[in-house]
Formats: sequence, C-alpha cells, structure tokens
Amino acid sequence: MKLGINGLGRIGKLSLWHHAARKRFDGIVANIGRGVGTGLQDLAAALEKDSTYGRLGSYLHGYKGGRVIENLSDADGTMTINGLPVKILRESRNPKEIKWKENGVRLVVDTTGVFNDPTADAGAVKGALRGHLAGGAEKVMLSAPFKIKDKGMSMPEDAVTAILGINDADYDPGKHNLISAASCTTTCLSYMVKPLLDQLGADRFLSASMVTVHASTGSQQVLDRLPKTGATDLRKNRSIMNNIILTTTGAARALPLVIPEMRHIGFMAESVRIPTSTGSLTILVLNIQDEVKSPLKRGDVNKIFAEYAARSPYLEYSEGQNVSSDIIGFPFAASIIEGTETHTRTANIRVNLQRLGCAAGSENAPQFVDVPVTQVVIYGWYDNELGSYTNMLGELTAKVAERMV
Repeated sequence: MKLGINGLGRIGKLSLWHHAARKRFDGIVANIGRGVGTGLQDLAAALEKDSTYGRLGSYLHGYKGGRVIENLSDADGTMTINGLPVKILRESRNPKEIKWKENGVRLVVDTTGVFNDPTADAGAVKGALRGHLAGGAEKVMLSAPFKIKDKGMSMPEDAVTAILGINDADYDPGKHNLISAASCTTTCLSYMVKPLLDQLGADRFLSASMVTVHASTGSQQVLDRLPKTGATDLRKNRSIMNNIILTTTGAARALPLVIPEMRHIGFMAESVRIPTSTGSLTILVLNIQDEVKSPLKRGDVNKIFAEYAARSPYLEYSEGQNVSSDIIGFPFAASIIEGTETHTRTANIRVNLQRLGCAAGSENAPQFVDVPVTQVVIYGWYDNELGSYTNMLGELTAKVAERMV
C-alpha cells in the first residue's frame, strides 16, 4: 500500500521522516500543489535538513549519517528516501483535484491544517477534507482536531477522533472514513487524565483546568506585522522571537471525544506560546472529592502514573529534573510525567446546603457540610512535533492501514 501525505509543513515533513524510517508502506506520494525553489533538488534539500532535529541521515542512521535522498527525477517528481520510493505531486492544492487514485493511494494523511471540517462538501470551492475521498482515497487521516464551522451541524457518522492507546478501538473500518488524530496537546492531556480516571473514578472529579506552555508554531510571526482585515486577535501578529503570547487551545473541547467521562466534568483549557522551536509542557490542575481518613497524597498520584507507564508504551514517568530540550525527539511519549513536581493539598470545603435548597423544610438538617477536596497539580512534557505527536500519528496511520481490506 502507498501512503499519501497532503502538505509538507512541520507535521507533513516529519511524517515523511517517520515513514521513511519505519517503511510500513511500499511508497509515499506527497502532495504540495506547487513548485519549490528551482526544482526537486531544492525540495530534497529542505526535506534533508531540519533546524530543530538536524539531518535526516542522522535521524535514520545515527552517527553514521550519510546521504539518504537519492535518484531524483525532476521531470517525474520522484526520489528515493532511505530506499523508499517517494513521488511529489505539484499540480493541485484542492483535495478533490489531487490524483490519489491515479497514483495508487488509498490512505491519505492531511497535514495542511487547512481542511479540518468533516461536514464540508467535497466540492467546496476552496477545498474540503472530503475532497480526498472524491480524489480516490478511501480513508483520510487528519493531523489536527475536527472543526465544524456551522455550529448547527453535528459530527458526521463516518468521522471519529482517535488517540493511539486511549480510544483507537473506537475506530470502525466499516464505518469511519475520516479519522482525526486530535492535537499534540490533547494527546498529552489524555495520557495525564486517563490513568487517574481509571484509578479514582470520574465521580470523584469536581473540576479540572490546564495550561499548555507551548512552543511556537508556523502560524506565528517572526517579526511584528499588521493584522489582516477583520482580525480580532492582534497578538497573533506579534513576534514570537521576542514575546510570551497568550492564545487559545481546543483541548477542552477535544478531550471528551476520546475520553467520554470528561463530558460531565467542568474543564477549562488555556495556552501560552513561548519562543522555542519545540518541546511543550502541560500543567494540569484537578479538584477531587476525597476521603476523610485517607486523602490523596503526592506519592499516591505518582504511583498511579508510574504503574500506568509500566503498562503503556506511550506514557513515561520520570523522577528526573527535566527541561524542555531534554524531551525533544523523545520517541512515542505522548506525555512525560515530571514526578518530582507533582503536588497535592487537601482542605475541607464548607458547602452551604441552604444555597442548594437541600436543607429547606427540615429543622434538624445541617446548614453547612465540610467536604474534603484535594487539589492535584501534575506536569507533563511533550515534544509537540516529531517525538510525541508525529510518531503517534504515524503509528495510528499504520494501524488504520492494517485494517483496510
């Protein structure tokens, strides 16, 4: 089977690295819909070197390195990467016009970040995710969360959000044609929440909030520039090289799609962008209704994560003192729990039952009840590009491919 990749931005390029290393597909067909530089040799140079992760040869073969992109044919748009045949399509950017069927591609990963609406019609003038199906693909993976523009529409039955190791069993090959792999932040967050939900039970969770201290992305500006017409968030146009920038994240909306228990738990999510190229941190704060005699302690929380990590290939538990560069390229770690920074504090929260209407009409009913609540703070590192997200996206893509007839 050949794999199609639409877009060679950060996730598209690193997905190509991932699949060139693992060789689970017979070949790669990558669409960029335009020319690059003066020819295919310039595209090869861009694929071969990366300012964050170094050279492709070193990624594939360690200190031996060596040239791994060979046999370039500009006329045919072909090359081999680590011996894997790769074809570059440079004609169309609208998914419905990409020649997937003509090139033998049945499974496509869309990494452009442009086509995220699963309800948009394949014939949309500016293109749509379903256009890949019209172009001959049978399944489409999305390297971003679904975003439905028309708030009156619901998620289509043939679309599913899946995170490897969390809910990828929800994917039904006979039903789902559009598969979102959520986001890097949601992937990290799911592995911070799931162990605690499984161990403590969702009924004990009173509320949750998170902040992701996130590396810069390609949507941000190197230098200050004027906002586009109609822009409402002026901070997006400020230099990421010089600023800490407040922004938003859809993790709170996406998490219930992969962990349904979170639908009934009050949850807020915020994001801060910082001037680094990759390596991000999620800070999760939970309020848990606790036991009077044996409240949850720091060691109890860390034990839950350590035991879950021993069973899961996608969660790491660390007793070290890490900084963000330590986790760049760390393979298949959706989240690395920084155990030394886990904190808990238990206090009795006084609840006025009369305000809840619980004590009305009863002379003996107490007005106040003390409820033990433990606040838990957990830190989880993740490489938002190659190490965590792209590697897990690649593994999920391979699992989808294995189940295609």
